[in-house]
Amino acid sequence: MVTPPPPSPADDGSLVWIDGALLPRAVATVRHDDHGLVVGDGVFETIATVRRTPFALGRHLDRLRRSAAGLHLEVPVDDDDLRRAVTAVVASHGGDHELRIRVTVTGGPGPLGSARGTDGPTVIVAAAPLGTVAAAAVVAVVPWPRNERGALSGLKTTSYAENVLALHEAHRRGADEAIFANTAGDLCEGTGSNVFVVLGDEIVTPPLSSGCLAGVTRALVVEAGLAVERPVPMAAFTGATEAFLTSTARAGQPIAVIDGRRLGPPGEATACVAAYLRTVMDTDPEP
Repeated sequence: MVTPPPPSPADDGSLVWIDGALLPRAVATVRHDDHGLVVGDGVFETIATVRRTPFALGRHLDRLRRSAAGLHLEVPVDDDDLRRAVTAVVASHGGDHELRIRVTVTGGPGPLGSARGTDGPTVIVAAAPLGTVAAAAVVAVVPWPRNERGALSGLKTTSYAENVLALHEAHRRGADEAIFANTAGDLCEGTGSNVFVVLGDEIVTPPLSSGCLAGVTRALVVEAGLAVERPVPMAAFTGATEAFLTSTARAGQPIAVIDGRRLGPPGEATACVAAYLRTVMDTDPEP
């Protein structure tokens, strides 16, 4: 489970960066006709800090631009300016608690419908306390498949209502993360996580062709040679004895329960990946 902290007071001194301006949270707003609000037309990235330094920021900004390109959406700010915006927003938060940084690019002001306007995108950088992560996850497989051939497949967009509904269903069933199959009946991903399964002597994660998001933490595990990419039938996942989730906030989080069935304690494979990720996060802010 990832437990969000209570919202920060609007007058706590923290700032939000919108289209080049640093604004107090209480007045950092977007227009009522912003396409990100009206139709979910936008992309975003969530970046965790480690000792108040954004982790893997370059990888996240690269993925932000790939997602934007998939929506034919321009990101009108270069990476240097986005990095400066992130630094300023982080610095505005008092204390030494870790933060969850959100970089969002929307279609900008437009008609109250699907067509885009002509004013250009809105770019937002905000942050909030990271919250806490449970030692292990309880997951539930939801009945709605990801469409691996859909227009938004593999893109990190603000069209998140499907995830909201899936997570609500997981919570209703006593779980803290929802797991999707795809239309082929194979394992895909969680609402905000990638999934790894220990099968025999291999750690396996679904390939990007399954429709899952190209997670930054997922990529670190695969690039290190700790896991292979291969389709995973849902029966192999639901019957697994060892599995774990990865994400910006979770790092490598063991799965304790799948659909009410309790797995054993985290095995050597999960422990190995978790130790590797801890080492990377402790030593290299831009892996």
